[in-house]
Amino acid sequence: MNIQAAEATTPLLTISGARATIRLNRPAVHNRIEPADLVKLGEHFAAVEANPEIRVLVLTGTGKSFSSGYHLGDMAERPNADVTARADAPSFEGVADQLERLRVPTICRLNGGVYGGSTDLALCCDFRIGVDTAEMFMPAARLGLHYYPSGMIRYVSRLGLNAAKKLFLTAEKIQAAEMLAIGYLTEMVPAAELDARVDALADRLAAMAPLAVQGVKRSLNEIARQEFDVEGAIARAKASQASEDLQEGLRAFREKRAPVFKGR
Repeated sequence: MNIQAAEATTPLLTISGARATIRLNRPAVHNRIEPADLVKLGEHFAAVEANPEIRVLVLTGTGKSFSSGYHLGDMAERPNADVTARADAPSFEGVADQLERLRVPTICRLNGGVYGGSTDLALCCDFRIGVDTAEMFMPAARLGLHYYPSGMIRYVSRLGLNAAKKLFLTAEKIQAAEMLAIGYLTEMVPAAELDARVDALADRLAAMAPLAVQGVKRSLNEIARQEFDVEGAIARAKASQASEDLQEGLRAFREKRAPVFKGR
């Protein structure tokens, strides 16, 4: 029996201090995402959202690839399945949107290639650190598929219209250097440096004032979607001004030491 296939599971959640890690775990099929994985991802995202101790989430994959995207066999078997979010069952779009809207900052640890719908999962994260051997492509047009709305919005708002058109309309595969150039990758590193760089960024994010980080993240995502709630942003700004964390930050600045934020 193939050992990798025997070890395949739905995504795994681990928590260490203020950091949560979700790992896609079907390495024999390049971490293909199946219907059961959508359910489990939704559960994991909800658990992260509900845990006030968590300040950063890392999303990654087992093996040589980040993810080969959604299971095409399921799409073939269910041609009438909803392509967009629905209230009574998870959809790929719904789970992706849930990831984008998480209160905590998120890092996608791109340990290898990323394809199809999983390119959007990575775009849902706030940062994407990838190995210099990574590659990506969006095969929707080659498969005859019109993509779901929020995924196209993310592509255009994060990468720009020209890059989105190239990736969607040509289904052309691009390499890590171009992924970095168009803004898909936040950083590109050799494989040997991937964990250290992800750890450093996760530690830095976890050390920031959580109320400020989470509030600003929400506001920036609203702006990107052209859904900016100005009154909500003002309320979050006022709450940060009245927070214990701001007082701690100011004291630490005066005392020339690292602040210790409590999230209140």
